[in-house]
Amino acid sequence: MNIQLKPEQEKIIQTQIESGKYNSAEEIVDVAFRLFDKLQSEYAEWIEETRQKVDVAVAELDRGEGLDGETVIAEILDRFKRARQEKE
Repeated sequence: MNIQLKPEQEKIIQTQIESGKYNSAEEIVDVAFRLFDKLQSEYAEWIEETRQKVDVAVAELDRGEGLDGETVIAEILDRFKRARQEKE
């Protein structure tokens, strides 16, 4: 596989090699792919956790355990008001 790098990408690689932190472009690309893989994995985990939280919330709403929007907004505004008063 042949990959064409943008000039700014080549500059990043060259800077890293010159810093002595890495010995070759291949080493830098390897690190980049490992980080990309980790990021993808963490994102997939976040998506799954978020779906589970949404499922729990929907079940709570179905059981009538939810709060109406006006109540939530009133509670948030009250917290802001108390926080502002504590600052003064």
